[in-house]
Amino acid sequence: MKKEKTKQLNEEENMLKNPNVKKSISTEGFLFFAGFLAFFVFLGMKMGTVNMFNTLMETAHDLLLNTVFFIMGIAVLAGAIAALLSEFGVISIVNRLLSPLMRPLYDLPGAAALGMITTYLSDNPAIITLAQDKGFLRYFKKYQLPALTNLGTAFGMGLILTTFMIAQKSPTGESFILPALIGNIGAIIGSIISVRLMMRATKKEYGTEAMAYEDDSNSFDFMNYREVRSGSFGGRFLEALLEGGKSGVDMGLAIVPGVLIICTMVLMLTNGPSDAGTYTGAAYEGVRVLPWLGDKISFILEPLFGFQSSEALAFPITSLGAVGAAISLVPKLLQQGLIGGNEIAIFTAMGMCWSGYLSTHVAMMDSLNCRKLTGSAIISHTFGGLAAGISAHWLYVLVSLF
Repeated sequence: MKKEKTKQLNEEENMLKNPNVKKSISTEGFLFFAGFLAFFVFLGMKMGTVNMFNTLMETAHDLLLNTVFFIMGIAVLAGAIAALLSEFGVISIVNRLLSPLMRPLYDLPGAAALGMITTYLSDNPAIITLAQDKGFLRYFKKYQLPALTNLGTAFGMGLILTTFMIAQKSPTGESFILPALIGNIGAIIGSIISVRLMMRATKKEYGTEAMAYEDDSNSFDFMNYREVRSGSFGGRFLEALLEGGKSGVDMGLAIVPGVLIICTMVLMLTNGPSDAGTYTGAAYEGVRVLPWLGDKISFILEPLFGFQSSEALAFPITSLGAVGAAISLVPKLLQQGLIGGNEIAIFTAMGMCWSGYLSTHVAMMDSLNCRKLTGSAIISHTFGGLAAGISAHWLYVLVSLF
């Protein structure tokens, strides 16, 4: 009897030594349930219980139809293009041409520039499709791979955002071409800081020697030679096109949980009630907690960014969750005379750099099988976005002197 008890105690001790095993009933469970309940009670008291649940479901449904499938479409096209560029050696050329620039700035191979271009023309997750292609992966070391999330996000929707800002009409007749271009420079500065900070965490995790893609069946030098598919030019073209597109479908499905869960919560904490000031249970309504927090710390942020009014803080705060929602604020702020060229430069830089990273980073890191580094990615990108905005502000001030 004593032996059985001793054996049972030893088994329990061994189980508790495992960091992934905890007692079935512990303080953690009660604390989490209390926080979970408090969160939804708060939302329910503000919005009404029925409206809260309707908004949750309507927002998630709309995100699935209009955001997730849109991203999947982008990912399929980006995957197909990436596979073609890899199959016919374009990535090899890009890597050779841009390596001298990419390595000192980002500590990344030149091929990473293709990810920057792809996301600039489309959206953040497009770079993950590239990362699924072994022709692309062969240029990267393991510690560099997770930083692609930060790099891609820093240029996400760049073309759309820049074009939108340039097209805006100022009440004073001011042109926003120069501020938008300054914002692009600010985003580049922010991306460098974000990637470099992220690298500090990835080097500790993976070291600096292991390659991201290793295949013992290939004995040739990946840096000087490349593997191609068998068959004629037409056969290789079609095979690369279809296989690349398929990888985009896989990526699109992989991001569904992260986008629907995280983005729904962020948007409900960012947006306000309907235009009538009431809650109707429609998609994208919320309780405006994040803008309220931004207003409380405006005494810190306004000297850094030089905003004309505290209302301008709504843009960077909203861009944490969705830059598409953030840009919809700009015309109204312009009409009310609350923002000018300085704010357009900052909005372009921060909107492009952050690009809704709170709603995409989790899913993107999960797709790269780097979930445990998600916290590091979010923290480093937070600093990168702030640096982008501050850089854009002071660049605009400097240019305005001439």
